[in-house]
Amino acid sequence: MPRIAILGGGLCGRLTALQLAEQGLSVALFDKGGRKGEHAAAYVAAAMLAPASEAVEATPEVIKLGRQSVPLWHNIRGRLKTPTMMQENGSLIVWHGQDKPLSGEFVRHLKRGGVADDEIVRWRADEIAEREPQLGGRFSDGIYLPTEGQLDGRQILSALADALDGLNVPCHWEHECAPEDLQAQYDWLIDCRGYGAKTAWNQSPEHTSTLRGIRGEVARVYTPEITLNRPVRLLHPRYPLYIAPKENHIFVIGATQIESESQAPASVRSGLELLSALYAVHPAFGEADILEIATGLRPTLNHHNPEIRYNRARRLIEINGLFRHGFMISPAVTAAAVRLAVALFDGKDAPERDEESGLAYIGK
Repeated sequence: MPRIAILGGGLCGRLTALQLAEQGLSVALFDKGGRKGEHAAAYVAAAMLAPASEAVEATPEVIKLGRQSVPLWHNIRGRLKTPTMMQENGSLIVWHGQDKPLSGEFVRHLKRGGVADDEIVRWRADEIAEREPQLGGRFSDGIYLPTEGQLDGRQILSALADALDGLNVPCHWEHECAPEDLQAQYDWLIDCRGYGAKTAWNQSPEHTSTLRGIRGEVARVYTPEITLNRPVRLLHPRYPLYIAPKENHIFVIGATQIESESQAPASVRSGLELLSALYAVHPAFGEADILEIATGLRPTLNHHNPEIRYNRARRLIEINGLFRHGFMISPAVTAAAVRLAVALFDGKDAPERDEESGLAYIGK
């Protein structure tokens, strides 16, 4: 039986380790961060499952992977013994009166991205008030996307760590190591480090895609004064915003990505812009407790699609480029990577692409 090291214990690393260990393979996980996953991009993420909303900007491949991943999340959560939140109440898109033209543009982008007419539902003011009472009277109309949902990302990271413990997978938290160190000790290495693999990824001469980080800034606030039943997105010409309501009156708030690899804390200006847009959705958010304003770098390839690479001679598999869609597409991506890994471990030829997901296997 091959001994497999997984480098990177964020969302992709944990999901990959889980699936391999469930097949009875010998797996060890290594991560420079702690068990909670606080160094992972997934720790900051809002964990929305929004392939319809993301069709406005994401590639067709990402949207396809997002749709495949929703039932996979049901299956994964069914195998986790630790309870986790999964909400499937759709998403609501709203806008202030002066920004109504943005709604027509948004719908055009949805349809161009392949979202069907029956997945785009117009809500009048009274329908918003009925389904989201605390937004009643604040917006004249909105767009409801019924196929969307969300997870609690931090609960998922913890539940996956619990599951790995239950499968007796050695998890070496707070253990920073180089790929070559593990390759000397293990038969195969699966690199799931995301942005942490930038240097190794970009130095590979036989591949053309380049990896960079795109900065995201996300706030978490607590207020018992507000209840939302689903994620809400605010269309705005300068400060588009999403609000993802989690359990216990915690709300995760984020905006658009920033083309920067700075890992500095959020600035006063960006914090003010984020929280001002939140206040404009409902003034009761003005009394919310700010729990944190966090930043993270999303691992992004130049074509904005994920990639699975492998090198049989080096006994190396690399998974990267999930960008801001980690929770939305990671089940489909990691399942494809595991199918490749099992074929390689068995000495079989790797297919050109994964039959189920359609993802290409990029080999050397």
